[in-house]
Amino acid sequence: MKNTILIVEDETAIREMLTFSLMQSGYIVLPAKTAIEAFKLLDDVTPDLVIIDWGLPQISGLELVQRIRDNEVIADMPVIMLTARAQEEDKIKGLETGVDDYMTKPVSIKELQARIKAQLRRSSGFKKSHIIEVKGIKMDLDSHSILIGSHELSLSITEFNLLKLFMKNPNKLLSREQILNHVWGRNSFVELRTVDVHILRLRKALKKHNAEHMLKTVRGAGYKFSTS
Repeated sequence: MKNTILIVEDETAIREMLTFSLMQSGYIVLPAKTAIEAFKLLDDVTPDLVIIDWGLPQISGLELVQRIRDNEVIADMPVIMLTARAQEEDKIKGLETGVDDYMTKPVSIKELQARIKAQLRRSSGFKKSHIIEVKGIKMDLDSHSILIGSHELSLSITEFNLLKLFMKNPNKLLSREQILNHVWGRNSFVELRTVDVHILRLRKALKKHNAEHMLKTVRGAGYKFSTS
């Protein structure tokens, strides 16, 4: 199976060069010019690795890394920072933020590909089976699949993240702010009402399997995944 790589780079020439080189090497490449574009892609696809430029417009690459690390579903995804910042303090800051590897421009494509392979080997070598099971609902975090009894539940990535949060916190009241921070990340630009919209979608999906009663609304307070 081909590995998918997300490239977040605002300089067109560099982005196109990296995209072409990696596609020639057999990777599936998803290019993005900004962190906002990257967020939209990450809502639909979970890549195997991300290459991020620090100096992105509006939202920096460093902030994008922080948001990835705050998102439980993609927190362990390997991240390579590719940047013109070559100072030691910049490298330290990048690594402390959560970058797995730090490379400075101009970059050797052969070296970049070698480092990509190393990160993919490392991430696949330490993967463990992660399964959450609550009241007949079984969520496999590795295969990104959900079973209710013998029936598969089809969800978007955001709905999957929501259900994961609830299943990891059964019978716990979660405010809309808490849900927003855990699913979309702190300092996100998502409005609170967006939480309600996705809760309705998740409840509708659960209703197909007679499990919508587990997702309860606590008026004026938030939501709770009830096992009683």
